[in-house]
Amino acid sequence: MKFLSTIRGDLASITAPPYFLAPLSVVEVGSCWTESPSLFVAPAQEPDAQKRALLILRWFLHSLRSQFYIGVDSDAGMRKPLNAFLGELFLAQWTDEVSTTHIVTEQVSHHPPVTACYMYDDVYGIRGEGYTRVEMSFSGSLKVKQTGYAIIHLDKYDEDYLIPFPDCQVKGFLSGKLYPELGGTVHLTSSSGYVSEISFSGEGVFSGTKNTFQATIYHKGDDRKHAIYTAKGQWSDTFTIQDARNGDIVETCSPKKSVAAPLHLPDAAEQDSWETRKAWEDTYDALAKSDFQGIVRAKSKLENAQRAMRKREIAENRRWEPKFFSNADEDPLFEELASGLNLKLQPDRTKGVWKFDRKKADLAVKPFHGELTPLG
Repeated sequence: MKFLSTIRGDLASITAPPYFLAPLSVVEVGSCWTESPSLFVAPAQEPDAQKRALLILRWFLHSLRSQFYIGVDSDAGMRKPLNAFLGELFLAQWTDEVSTTHIVTEQVSHHPPVTACYMYDDVYGIRGEGYTRVEMSFSGSLKVKQTGYAIIHLDKYDEDYLIPFPDCQVKGFLSGKLYPELGGTVHLTSSSGYVSEISFSGEGVFSGTKNTFQATIYHKGDDRKHAIYTAKGQWSDTFTIQDARNGDIVETCSPKKSVAAPLHLPDAAEQDSWETRKAWEDTYDALAKSDFQGIVRAKSKLENAQRAMRKREIAENRRWEPKFFSNADEDPLFEELASGLNLKLQPDRTKGVWKFDRKKADLAVKPFHGELTPLG
């Protein structure tokens, strides 16, 4: 609290004390979407549109635990991931008994910090892309605001889902065990007309249970919002899905007991210097040893090199060009899916709308930036 109280403005770009750091970078946070392949591809296998909407909701709720309890178990609290540097990449895949999911994540902007992500399984015909700018502020409590969104597309049904990113408030400073509380209401909307309305609540000073929510699925054309399915519980522990039409329990889900599928990455020697595990290798080693001085030395070396690189670009009137993503000023699909909801695109806050660029991706080969490394 003493450290946070000295900071003014956006905390997302501030170098946090070593004891507050998670053992991964911001570019790896998107793993929450793809680390459970069976959940990710389930909607692509479901012929009923109502049930597809339910499966998207289930996948979204399951993702929240690893998205907000970053790099640690929820019982241990939460940590701040390393600030990603411009051009940092995370290229990975996960495999379980059903599917192999892939992810491409790139830090596409540094000021403001924007991370773009593309996830897919071509076998099942499901893909998603999204981007986010995370801002943190402290005024008695730590607030985390996310600007951006994702869209999931199902090839077989030519169907799209808009996935907003919820804001959160970090609590637990007095106890020394930090935890996130999501607030407000978000809507997952589909091009087939189904809406999942999720209201988050949590633990108050005198009552409540942390990380709680209630969700309802209804059709957008139903003015009375008659519930088709409901879900409630703790997104960090256990929640129950119910068929609202007959009261039957559809499923009890336990994100806390869920185990991520094996992560597949190239060996360190085969990774490009811009890939996150390779770039932060010395920092990760120091974090694993709780070597605070080593953490500061390794981080500072990379961060200072990046500052020098930005100065050279300005002096030479050059602009950094992402390898896998391009930006635009608008997104008609977002506007269509967000119609009637209190959602705004806000491209001015994220240097545009970031989309996966297939042409760029086809040309991207290692070494991704030639002889240039993150250290210069």
